Amino acid sequence: MTEYVRTEDGVPIAYDRAGSGQPLVLVDGAGQFRAVDPDTRELTGELACRGFDVVHHDRPGRGDSGGGPQFSLAGEVAAVRALLDVIGGRAWLYGSSSGGAIALAAAAGIPGVERLLLWEVPLGEEGGTDGAEFLGAIRRLLAAGDREGALRAFTEDIPGWFDAVRSGPQWPLYERMAPTLEADAEALAWTQSAPRAQLWASVTAPAVVLLGSSPFPFMVDAAESLLRSLPRAERAEVPGSGHHWEPADLADRLAAYLPVSGP
Repeated sequence: MTEYVRTEDGVPIAYDRAGSGQPLVLVDGAGQFRAVDPDTRELTGELACRGFDVVHHDRPGRGDSGGGPQFSLAGEVAAVRALLDVIGGRAWLYGSSSGGAIALAAAAGIPGVERLLLWEVPLGEEGGTDGAEFLGAIRRLLAAGDREGALRAFTEDIPGWFDAVRSGPQWPLYERMAPTLEADAEALAWTQSAPRAQLWASVTAPAVVLLGSSPFPFMVDAAESLLRSLPRAERAEVPGSGHHWEPADLADRLAAYLPVSGP
């Protein structure tokens, strides 16, 4: 059943909650929200069966959540902060793709993040300008009312994704959420705004940098950057390719970090 919490600014955030045990908040990537993402819904159930108290929310402006008309990284962090309050003030964060950049920003600014689990965050080169340039391009497309162009630009590195969505029955839902991509682009630009060790100096939680077994090469480069710049990071592999995983496989990998119960 959908539940709601409000951010400090009064934005309603819709979420599902399942299971008991280790609190875990899932932060979706650019093309994900509950109504169109059966894999993450299934992941929520798999994690709930493995000892997690899982919260999966619609990010601001997506699905059943409110927000807008402008969407920002600060608004995304505010949503995570509100969800941490719901779940007891302390939790692990799982960030998927560009949602991993949002999770990093949240961990840098919110007390209570106990572990970061980062799936194939598509970072540009440290100190580069491509993130800021991309953010500018997304803003121009959205200002011109070109939601389709914004979605196409954001997913051009994932072969076949846009064409499948554009011709599918859920296209109106994706088109509605396109303005929220500004927050994803801002999060990725933020990761290039200063030396990463400096950006993430306050991230004290251990981080797990997750890659599929056959990742795109640029995802490997991004993972190496995370491993170099986060204070406490390790790499882990999940079976899968093409920026995709199976819910049970990912749940098994995340559950491997739970403390072992005594006899």
